[in-house]
Amino acid sequence: MTTRRTAGVRLLAALAVVALSATACSGGGRQKADDGDTGGGNAPGSSGYTIAMITHETPGDTFWDKIRAGANQAAKDEGVILRYSNDPDAAKQAVLIQNAVDSRVSGIATTLVTPNALAGAVRTATNAGIPVVGFNSGIDQYRKLGALMYFGSDETLAGQTAGRRLGQAGAKHPLCVIQAAGSVALEARCAGVKSAVSGTENIQVNGADDAAVVATLQAKLSQDSSIDAIVTLGAPIAIDALKAMDSSGSKAKLVTFDLNAEAAQDIQDGKIDFSIDQQPYVQGYMAVTSLYLYLKNGNDIGGGKAVLTGPSFVDQSNIDKILPFTKNNTR
Repeated sequence: MTTRRTAGVRLLAALAVVALSATACSGGGRQKADDGDTGGGNAPGSSGYTIAMITHETPGDTFWDKIRAGANQAAKDEGVILRYSNDPDAAKQAVLIQNAVDSRVSGIATTLVTPNALAGAVRTATNAGIPVVGFNSGIDQYRKLGALMYFGSDETLAGQTAGRRLGQAGAKHPLCVIQAAGSVALEARCAGVKSAVSGTENIQVNGADDAAVVATLQAKLSQDSSIDAIVTLGAPIAIDALKAMDSSGSKAKLVTFDLNAEAAQDIQDGKIDFSIDQQPYVQGYMAVTSLYLYLKNGNDIGGGKAVLTGPSFVDQSNIDKILPFTKNNTR
């Protein structure tokens, strides 16, 4: 956590602490939902600003619907024109950033899941005088790339938090499931788990193919009965893991990062022990709002430090309150 914050950052930090102890929630999923918001707002473009939001979203993963819902609401609130684009391929995401530069947008909000591949495009933006804000991925690299601000979870801390809780429950051999190759955020989560439980083993799966995920995990669980916990790094993968556990007869505990309505229901039903939340709606909202405030008033939210939106626990102690928000596509 940061030691110097503006009043706005202190408020976000306080909300994150409340969420940790009480009502944290998150998003995720695969069945695409409509982009949502809570209504109201100003006419698009009334502020005079156009902001490009560029992510590594894999088509069909509705975790990003929460990001977009927050971003859309912020754009309405501030009268911003929002242009959203995405590609899970790092080189193609870099092209999207370059396209935004060429179209002379007012600001760019981007995920930095593969920072080395995006560094050139981000520098092109900053050299052109276009402010860049990072969010969701790249907390350790955003400053080096030239991004002004960052909104997201500390993924290493999130992994350590999950690992400590698993260790306290007696886990000795967790299996950490990485669904996207090269993602610094996912690797940091698994590294955090391993720092708390040394017997943690990583496994790579193809997160864009549910059937392949189930088959890979089923084979692994069938051949290694010592696996006593499974850590999935996204709610859709948790659903796949449940199918693999059923087929293999595994009795491992299942925990996940992020939420969707199905995973939230599984937490309520006791099938998933807990989730680690990063509040994607807040990430999308603050990424757009921070650029608006920077352009309009020169504000620097965070004072050069990342603004944390997580991690926090979602479990049976708070799921009843959170479940309706997962269905509203905002948490």
